[in-house]
Amino acid sequence: MLAEWIFWLGIGLVFYTYVGYGILVWILLRFRKNKPLNDIRSANNQFPEVSLLIAAYNEAGIIAEKVKNCQALDYPADRLQVVFVTDGSVDGTPELLRQYDHIRVLHEDGRKGKMAAVERAMAYIQTPITVFTDANTFLNTQAIRELVQYFENPRIGAVAGEKRIMQQTDEAASAAGEGLYWHYESFLKKQDARLYSVVGAAGELYAIRTALFESLPSDTILDDFMQTLLIAAKGYRVAYAPEAFAEEYASADLKEELKRKIRICAGGFQSMARLLPLLNPFRYGWLSFQYVSHRVLRWTLAPLFLPFIFVANAWLFFCGSGWVYAVLFALQCLFYIQAALAYQWRNSPVSIKGFFVPLYFCIMNYSVYAGFLRYISGRQSVKWEKARRAEGV
Repeated sequence: MLAEWIFWLGIGLVFYTYVGYGILVWILLRFRKNKPLNDIRSANNQFPEVSLLIAAYNEAGIIAEKVKNCQALDYPADRLQVVFVTDGSVDGTPELLRQYDHIRVLHEDGRKGKMAAVERAMAYIQTPITVFTDANTFLNTQAIRELVQYFENPRIGAVAGEKRIMQQTDEAASAAGEGLYWHYESFLKKQDARLYSVVGAAGELYAIRTALFESLPSDTILDDFMQTLLIAAKGYRVAYAPEAFAEEYASADLKEELKRKIRICAGGFQSMARLLPLLNPFRYGWLSFQYVSHRVLRWTLAPLFLPFIFVANAWLFFCGSGWVYAVLFALQCLFYIQAALAYQWRNSPVSIKGFFVPLYFCIMNYSVYAGFLRYISGRQSVKWEKARRAEGV
């Protein structure tokens, strides 16, 4: 009986975390009578002043392409201020940027991490809206226009853009897995925004009301996640703008993707420790429900239950508890065997969509364990160790 309880509880929890939550939100939206706030955008062609803030550490190899991308943005030049903060860069990034008259460069020799650099730069920002993006991502020309139109509604405090992975015909494990993951994440963010609020924006592209910027501890790992959730905790909504997107190449290989995932998971545990009040549904209502369902369960109970599900299923199978457990155990074994095969072929291009999904799922959940150990040991540095991208970026 204990094995059965563990097995079905675990199955239900994992299913809800990765599939069921999305289905539940979709159903809730079908019964909604009022138009979702995220569907209400201004039709006025207003152009508020905007600062585009980019933290760039040793990005000399791509900085010219990034500047070109900023110049191509379809937004009035006299209403858009582009600011690069390059603290700690020693590869000539600040000198390259100073060649452009329309760009403001903020630089200090010491490197204290991204959060410290961003907070220092925010002291110079005077515009009502600040857009954040990364140096190695490229925005579509309409990105700024699409983001700012949501701020016509005073209940919107931040807007998350969409992250897209540049796709190739034949992809290795990291690219295929990361691409599919972000397709699904984009779907969930869209659903979240229509129900109530996006639960943490991705740092590749998001915008906030500058006045709502929150000063965070300098050791903050996931500043984008924390910043937007704190804005939501103040009673504002975080909207989602899929028409504003940032594109980047996938991680160069599985090792680089794992490095990135572990850092994010360590940051996830840090964020959960600092956002404990958000677990109170009596105070935060829908936001607590979304935060727990979309984020907390992914970083805690779902990965914790995976090995228990397998062991309990094996026990029930070998005890002859019925054909259902035999079938489910066989399916689990096939899933992990495919993950092992995908790992052996991790650097080989495979055109079959979904081939690397089991491997990427295992990598994601392994990263939670590794990230937790790194967090509690204090070994996760706030200084970002940039993951190499598929095109060498």
